[in-house]
Amino acid sequence: MARQPASPERRSALRAVAGILPARLPPVALGSLPLAERLQALRDWLGASLAQEAERRRPFLWLPVAMGFGILLYFAADREPALWAPLTGFVLSGGLAVALRLRPAAAAVCIAFAAAFAGFAAGVWRAADIAAPMLERPRIGKITGFVESVEARDAGARLVLVVTDIAGVPPESRPKRVRVNIRSGTVAPGDHIAGTARLLPPPGPARAGGYDFGRDAFFRGIGAVGSIAGKIALVPAPHPLPWRLALDVEIDKARNVLTQRIASVGGGQGGAVAAALVTGKRGLITEASNNDLRAAGIYHIVSISGLHMVLAAGTIFWLVRALLALSQTLALGWPVKKIAAIAAMIGATAYCIFSGSDVATERSLIMTLVMLGAILVDRAALSMRNLALAAIIVLLREPEALLGPSFQMSFGAVAALVAFAERWEKRDRSKPPAALPWPLGALWTASLGIVVTTLLATAATAPFGAYHFQTFNPFGLLGNAMALPFVSLFVMPAAVFGVLAYPFGLDWPAWALMGLASDIVLKVAHWVATIDHSTVTVVAFGPAVLLSFAASLLWITLWTTGLRWLAALPLILGVAFAAKPERPEILIERDGSGIAVRGSDGRLAIAGRPSRFVLQQWLASDGDSRAPDDATLRAGSACDSNACIVRTADGRSISYARDRIAIIEDCRRADLVVTNIPWSAPCEARLVDRMALSRDGATSLYRAAFGWRSHSSENAVADRPWSRRKPSEAAARSGAPAPAATRASAAPEVASDETEFAQ
Repeated sequence: MARQPASPERRSALRAVAGILPARLPPVALGSLPLAERLQALRDWLGASLAQEAERRRPFLWLPVAMGFGILLYFAADREPALWAPLTGFVLSGGLAVALRLRPAAAAVCIAFAAAFAGFAAGVWRAADIAAPMLERPRIGKITGFVESVEARDAGARLVLVVTDIAGVPPESRPKRVRVNIRSGTVAPGDHIAGTARLLPPPGPARAGGYDFGRDAFFRGIGAVGSIAGKIALVPAPHPLPWRLALDVEIDKARNVLTQRIASVGGGQGGAVAAALVTGKRGLITEASNNDLRAAGIYHIVSISGLHMVLAAGTIFWLVRALLALSQTLALGWPVKKIAAIAAMIGATAYCIFSGSDVATERSLIMTLVMLGAILVDRAALSMRNLALAAIIVLLREPEALLGPSFQMSFGAVAALVAFAERWEKRDRSKPPAALPWPLGALWTASLGIVVTTLLATAATAPFGAYHFQTFNPFGLLGNAMALPFVSLFVMPAAVFGVLAYPFGLDWPAWALMGLASDIVLKVAHWVATIDHSTVTVVAFGPAVLLSFAASLLWITLWTTGLRWLAALPLILGVAFAAKPERPEILIERDGSGIAVRGSDGRLAIAGRPSRFVLQQWLASDGDSRAPDDATLRAGSACDSNACIVRTADGRSISYARDRIAIIEDCRRADLVVTNIPWSAPCEARLVDRMALSRDGATSLYRAAFGWRSHSSENAVADRPWSRRKPSEAAARSGAPAPAATRASAAPEVASDETEFAQ
């Protein structure tokens, strides 16, 4: 018997049910209807949901998402685009949006295109504005320059130099800034120094598809990295300090003095952490302390970002408002709340400048200023709209930030927290909550708040952390729950009072309290780090998986109706692809100094001498928790003085050749020969030599039916301002002894630089 169509009344009732139960997808709620009516009901539900979102002005929140899409397109280009093209697209899209303003759907599409063109144009403008030469090849020679900043470290210091001359490098090819390590000697910001430096171009990705440290260095204005091993001399400057550099120098001098003051009063690693929280100088924190903080999931407390900015601004806001409220005349006649907001804005800006104006700190300042600015115009300080405004400002100012973990994790965490706060404010309040006696009620509320916010922030940031660092800290909830109360209640308020008391010489109690509280935090971190599996290494996944997770997070936080539950679709897609990642069979370091081959046991075996940092990156991306000095890493390779032979799981022979005789022999009997020697003679096996690596950078080979598929970290046809320039073929063939010496001498400094960029 044919099924009778549903009556109009029944269809209307079912659509109403679907409207008030957004968690149910229409096909489930309307399962008894024919297909055509299900589709019609689905369209009605989508239309009603979108209309409700538009009424709540939620589509505005997608403007920074469209801008981000345009920025991604800019970075995907293989050559530097022209600025007029995206500007033209922006003007045309904006004009069409105005012309179609009576048709909301069409106008919204045009506005989205305009935002994407704006993001693309911001990328072009930013690259052109910051563009400076990058060192073409490794060099050893005399360098002179102004010391812009000094960061004390366990052994020596790290300097940023504004270059005035590099021997053998013409002015048009000379980097503006270089970052170098020194092991001895004393220099101060503003000094004009000279020394013999070993310099390298900023390093590219440690593996194909990995994070591009060279691009990061370009946008930080750094054109070379390396070390000064010999004597450093003060020499006359060719010209006076520029006013901007002179200002930066004075700020850095003050930061260094305060860093030493806090570290000495605070004492030990607690004092080093306290100093980092105030001045942003993290060089005195040992690697062991850093590892404990990472394993406990609380490394974010030593990187001045949103948490510190909010705590500092909040302390100033509360202090000023409380002091003004002591006067009845001021409290009743003056806008005390707005005055406190202005004071907090000034204090937060000063904190950002004094702590070094790091990229993450500047982004946090922008977010904080937007939130405090909302108070000045009588708007809610904590809203998704303010977060979207902050994201737009950051992306227009620093479009490259979109690719970094700091932007992704900070905005992802805040978006999740704000979305939860919005839902919490709309909860059912018909029944009063059960009251607990003091202080149990306050302790319960604070504890619940820490647990919920930590869970939300961890869930929102876990995909980004796994993508960039291939790690997950399952006990981060425990570490944050135990450490954040000390940071919030003692460390940051003491920092504010210490800075205010510092000019009067009465600051030592604040630094002592900060050191004590920071030491407790470090003990908590060490205890959590000693728990088994406190750090879980996960296999690296590709950008498509990250985009799926990001789309899911955006969808569930930016929508408020039942549309948000469709976030399950990209989430399921991302989990499905992340669960079965494609792992490379062979990894080759960018300079040919070592390789890793997947053996019959499915784990990597090492041949050659890859740098410790690169080896750490390889193991982490493979989900391998072994340490770089683990003896089992070389168990699968058979080596002599000339070459190493490693066999893959399917029996293919991989040769890592150290001299020309080994290349000749292994070209006849191996399936693949890798060498850091330039080679132009015929080879029966597949050959990856120094010239290929200088062109392609770090290379990954994936198993294929008839050999290997190759993925390289450098695009041979790319012409971008941050691209590493390749040495000439003649230089590659000559052996270039100077660059090799530079590589050997500066390897620890370059690895340290890469670690700094990765953090």
